Amino acid sequence: MIKRFTNHVLLLKRFRYSLSVLLSLGLVQGYAADAGLTKDPAGYYAMQQEVTGKVSSSEGPLASVTVSVKENPSVATSTDANGNFTIAATSGQTLIFSAIGFESREVKVSGTTVNVQLTSTDELIDEIVVTGYSSQKKGEISASIATVSQKQLQDQKSPNISNLLQGKVAGVDVGNGSGRPGAPANIKIRGRNSISSGTAPLWVVDGVVAHGTPVVNPNDIETISILKDAAATTQYGSRGTNGVVIVTTKSAANAGDGIFTVNLSSGVSNFNMGNVKMMNSQQMWDLYQSFNNQDKIPANVTQDVLKTDYDWLKNGTQTAWLQDFSVGYRGGNEKTSVYGSLNYYDDEGTVKGYDYNRMTARLNVDHKLTDKITFKPKLNASYVSTDSRQHSLYDMMLNMPWDSPYKEDGSLKNPTLEGTSSLYNWYGRDARNYLYDLQYNYSEQRTFDISANLDFSYRISDRFTFESTNNLQYYNGTSMAYVDPLSNGGRSDKGSINNFSAKRITRFFNQMLKYNETFDKHKVSAFAGYEFQDYVYQDLGLTGKGIAPGTVIVGNAAAVLNKQGTKNDYSLQSGIVQANYSYDERYNAQASFRLDGSSRFGTEKQYGTFWSVSGAWNVHNEEFFQVPAINLLRLRASYGTVGNLPTSLYASFSTYGLNAQYNGDPAAILNQYQNSMVSWESSKDANLGVELGMFNRLNLSVDLYNKNTDGLLYYITFPSTAGWSGYWLNTGAIRNRGIEVALSGDIIRKEDFSWNVGVNFAHNQNRILELKDGADIPRGDLRRLSEGRDIDSWYMRKWAGVNPENGAPQWEIVDPETGEITKTSNYNAASLQFVGTGTPKFTGGVSTSVTYKGFNLSASGSFLTGAHTFNAARQYFDADGAYPSYNQIALQDGWSRWTPENTNATHPVAMYNNNSSSNKISSRYMEDASFFRLRNVTLGYNFGKTVTDKLKMKGLGLFLSADNLWTATKFTGFDPESAIVGNDDSPSKTESDATSQYPAPKRFIFGLNVTF
Repeated sequence: MIKRFTNHVLLLKRFRYSLSVLLSLGLVQGYAADAGLTKDPAGYYAMQQEVTGKVSSSEGPLASVTVSVKENPSVATSTDANGNFTIAATSGQTLIFSAIGFESREVKVSGTTVNVQLTSTDELIDEIVVTGYSSQKKGEISASIATVSQKQLQDQKSPNISNLLQGKVAGVDVGNGSGRPGAPANIKIRGRNSISSGTAPLWVVDGVVAHGTPVVNPNDIETISILKDAAATTQYGSRGTNGVVIVTTKSAANAGDGIFTVNLSSGVSNFNMGNVKMMNSQQMWDLYQSFNNQDKIPANVTQDVLKTDYDWLKNGTQTAWLQDFSVGYRGGNEKTSVYGSLNYYDDEGTVKGYDYNRMTARLNVDHKLTDKITFKPKLNASYVSTDSRQHSLYDMMLNMPWDSPYKEDGSLKNPTLEGTSSLYNWYGRDARNYLYDLQYNYSEQRTFDISANLDFSYRISDRFTFESTNNLQYYNGTSMAYVDPLSNGGRSDKGSINNFSAKRITRFFNQMLKYNETFDKHKVSAFAGYEFQDYVYQDLGLTGKGIAPGTVIVGNAAAVLNKQGTKNDYSLQSGIVQANYSYDERYNAQASFRLDGSSRFGTEKQYGTFWSVSGAWNVHNEEFFQVPAINLLRLRASYGTVGNLPTSLYASFSTYGLNAQYNGDPAAILNQYQNSMVSWESSKDANLGVELGMFNRLNLSVDLYNKNTDGLLYYITFPSTAGWSGYWLNTGAIRNRGIEVALSGDIIRKEDFSWNVGVNFAHNQNRILELKDGADIPRGDLRRLSEGRDIDSWYMRKWAGVNPENGAPQWEIVDPETGEITKTSNYNAASLQFVGTGTPKFTGGVSTSVTYKGFNLSASGSFLTGAHTFNAARQYFDADGAYPSYNQIALQDGWSRWTPENTNATHPVAMYNNNSSSNKISSRYMEDASFFRLRNVTLGYNFGKTVTDKLKMKGLGLFLSADNLWTATKFTGFDPESAIVGNDDSPSKTESDATSQYPAPKRFIFGLNVTF
C-alpha cells in the first residue's frame, strides 16, 4: 500500500512538472510573439530586427518597389525616392521585391542590410528572345534576329505598327509610302528578292500568321522580333523569303494584385511642304511674259489676273487634330493572369476632307486548369472608320493662282456651269473647282476585324510539353462612294453611288510537341509540329448612276454603271522540325526543316522542302579568352533555304473570264494558260555574324549575308492572237548581298544620370543574275529588268542639258558600236539607256536618350543615301510651258531659265504650249532622293513617389514629343521617302506618289501616362 501511494505521488509530481513545462512554453511563446520573437527555420526563437537596404536597377535607384516578407505577407513596405527601405524581419526569412516593369526577386535575410538590383522587363526581353515558334536566351541564338522592345516603340505616334520600326534595326528599310493616317509603311528586309512579288515580310502575332500588316494597338506590344536570315526564317518555309516580323503582345505575368494604366495623348499635325513651292500670281505672270511665242497667249490673260492670288495648296491642307486614348489592365494570381486593353485613336489628316478613326480591344488570359494544363484564350478586335472627301494634292497643284474658288458673295464658284463656253473668269485648264465638289461628294470605309485564339499547353513531363494554337480571324469591310448629281463629277451620269462589301475568314492551327532538357553542361531543346491555314475571301460591288441628291443606297439608282464580284481561297499545310543544342554556354547549334504544301500549285509541284543549319561560338566564355575589356564576343554562321509563294492564288491552273457575253448570252473567254510545273521561288541564304561587347557599355553587331533566289516567278504574256493572255513560269535568278552594322553604348551610366547612343546602317547590293533567254524585260516606260543590273534600274533617255545657243533641250545619243556620246534636240532620236537605280546604297538610323533624375530626353532619326527617283510631278508642273493652264513650280535655288542674256541655264526656253518635248520622260526629272529625317524628339518627366503617393497612384509621367521635325534632302518634291517607296510595287505608283501621296506630317503631341 505504501509503495503504491509512493508511486502515485511520483506520478503526480511528474505530471505537475510536465504541466508547468507546457505552461511555461505557452507563456514563452506568447511572450515571444508579443516581443517580436519568431521561430527561425531550425525551430529556435529569434528576435525580429530592422532590415534596411537599397533597391536599384541598371539605371539607378528604384522608387515605389514593394518589399514584403514571404512568410508573413502582411509585413510589407515600399522604397522611397532614393530606393531605400526599412522592414522588420528575422534572419532566415525571405524578402520579396516587386515593381512594375521589373522581374520580381526573392532574397533571404542573413543580416541587417539587404541591397538588391532588379532586372527590368526590357532587359529580360533582351535576354530572352522570341525566335518564332519558341524562345531562346540571347547567348544561345545562332541566327540573325533583331529585337525591338515596347520602350523603343514609344518614340513615335502612329496607328500602324509598321511605321514604328523606322530606323530601329540594321537591314530593315522602313519607308512611309504615304502620310495619310493609318497607311502602313513599306518594309524591305535585306533587299528585293522577286521580280513579281512585293517586299512585305510575313507578320506573326502571338504565334498566328497574320494577313498583311496586322491592326494592333502599339500599347499592347511587349516585344517585336525581326527574323532576317534563313536560320531564323526557315521555320516559316515558303513564306520566309522577305523576312518575318514576330509581334508578342503583353501578358499579365508578375502583375501581382493588378495594375491599371491610362495613356492619354493629344496633338496637332501639320502638312509638310518639303521643298515644293508653287508659283504665286506674280510669278505665274512673269513666266507668261517669258514665253518666246507671245502671240500664242490667249487674249484674256492680262494684268487683271494679278487681282487674284489664291494659294490652292495652302487652303487645301490644314492643321489636324490627333487623339490617342488607351486603358490597360494587368493582374492575376497563382492560377489566372489577365491582360486587357481598350484604345481609341482619331486623326483628321493634314489634307482637308479626311478623317481616320480606330478602336481596338484586346484580352489575353492564362488560366491553369491543373498543374499540367494551361488554357490560353486570346481575343483581339478592331474597328476602323475612314471618311474621305474626293480630292488630292494633284487637284490642288494644277489650279491656277489667278482663279479663286469663291464668288464675290462668298459662295463657291462652279466654273463649268458659270460664264461662257470659253470659261470666262477661269484660267485653269480643268474647269473644275475641287472645293465646289468637296461640299457634295464623299466616300467612307468601315472595317471590322476580330481574331480569336483558343490555345492551351499540356506539360506532359519535365521534358515534354504539348502546345496547341487555334485561331479564327474574321474580317468584314464595307465602303460607299457618293457623287452628287449637282457636282461637276456627277453631271455626266446624273450622280452615282457605289456600294462595296468584302469579307474574309482565315483559320490557323498549329499543334506542336516541345522537348527541353539540361544535363551537366549540355542543353537540348527541340520541337516538331503540324500547321494548317486556309483562307476564304469574297467581295461584291455595284455602282449605279442616275440618283436623287442624298441617296446612299445603290438600289435607288436608275441604272447600273458598273458591277464586280470576287471569290477566292487557298490553303497551306506544313510539317516543322527544329532542334537546338548548347554546350557549356560556349557552343550552340541549330537545325531546322519544314515541308510546305500549297493549293497555289498543281499536283506535280505542290510540296516544297526548306532547311537550315547554324552555329554560334561564345568566345568570351572560353578559359583561354579572358580579356577584362571584352565582356562579349560571339561568332555566328548560318546557311539555309526559304521560299516565296506567287502573288496569284491559281498560278498553275487554266483560268477563264466569265464576264463576257455572246449574242446577249453569258460566255466565257480564255484567260491564263495552265502550267503544272510552276513551283516556289527558292532562296539560298548564307550569313556570318559577330557580336562584340566591351566594358559592359559598348555593343557592336556586324552581319554579312549573301542570298541567291532562283526560279523567279514571272508572268509570260502571249501575243493577242493566241487567245490565252499568258502563263506563270519559274525563270531567272536574283542576288542580294550586303553588310549590316549596329553600334550602341552607354556613354554615361550613373545613379541619377545616364546617356546612351545607338546607330545602325546597312548596305545591300542587288543584282539580277538570270532572265528568260537573257532578254531584258521592260517595266513600264521608266524601268527595265536586265541581267547584271539592279532590279530597280531606271531606263530612259538621258538629259544632256540646255543648248546654250538657242535654249533648246538636249539628250544623249550613244553609238551602239563605239559608245561615243553626242547630243541631240530630237527627243525621238535620243538613246534609251540606264540612268540610275531606286535601290539605296545605305540605310540606317540613329538614336539617343538622356535621363536625369525624373527627366528623359530622347531623339531618333533615319537616313537613306544613294537612291534616285523620278519626280513625275515636274513633267506637269515644271514643264517649260507645255501645260500653261496648270500652276507651275517656282524656280528653286540653283535653277535658272534660258534667255538670250542667260545662256548657261538649267531650264530650256519657255514657250506657250511648249512642243519641244523638254518635259517628256528623261533623266532631267531624275533626282537624288537621299535624306536624313529627324523622326522624333521627346521630352518626358516621371514624378517621384512623394507626388504619386499623395495622388494615390503608382506612377505618373508627362511627355511632349515632335515627329518629323526636320528633313535634310535635295529632293525637290514633297517627300523623298514616299517617292522612293513608290518604286517598290510598280512604275506607275512612282508617278502617283510624286503628285498625290501625302507626305509624312509634322506632329506635336502632349501626353500623360498614369498607373494605378
